[in-house]
Amino acid sequence: MRLVIATCSVDYAGRLSAHLPLAKRLLMLKSDGSILVHSDGGSYKPLNWMSPPCSITVQEPDADQAEAGITELWKVTQKKTDDVLVVSLYDIEHDSAHELGIDPGLVKDGVEAHLQKLLAEQIELLGDGHTLVRREYMTAIGPVDILARDSAGASVAVEIKRRGDIDGVEQLTRYLELMNRDPHLAPVQGVFAAQEIKPQARTLALDRGIRCVTLDYDAMRGLDDADSRLF
Repeated sequence: MRLVIATCSVDYAGRLSAHLPLAKRLLMLKSDGSILVHSDGGSYKPLNWMSPPCSITVQEPDADQAEAGITELWKVTQKKTDDVLVVSLYDIEHDSAHELGIDPGLVKDGVEAHLQKLLAEQIELLGDGHTLVRREYMTAIGPVDILARDSAGASVAVEIKRRGDIDGVEQLTRYLELMNRDPHLAPVQGVFAAQEIKPQARTLALDRGIRCVTLDYDAMRGLDDADSRLF
């Protein structure tokens, strides 16, 4: 990964046009060919970026650009579209490259992993007659958290989140599409289970025929008697 702190302006042309005026920014160039333009704010979100696959060419400024103070031009071209990102560099304060190696990927946090274990042990929370087939049922695009069967013996795929949002519903939808192609599993019902499910996610899930289940983490751990609470 290459990190450059520079005074620059950025112009994007393609499906839309955008301009970032002259300012000091962090430019992040990753080994996959992507480039991200960050300011000292806005949390994790870049101001502008180009997703891979893309190519970067370094160009010398013309006479007018050089007179304006531009020392170098980066032209970033998206290989699948006609989108172009041009970074005009005026002054570079820092330029370093770092070898990060192969990333092991995202590991689920302890609560989410524990929710999966607890639900597998308390599979009846999905409904009477449900039985566990296995945890981490592998598909071609990743593992489904739990594969179960309902009281009629039909397959049930369960995706578990701490906080259920639209991305989680989309993820489960992709799993269901693949699993329903398998004659040994089809038809496969979907269950989206989380401690908290956002209203938009619940609406999308129900629209796609996916059942939503809210999980009470403390009750599942035996730390809270849900039946004795007023609320």
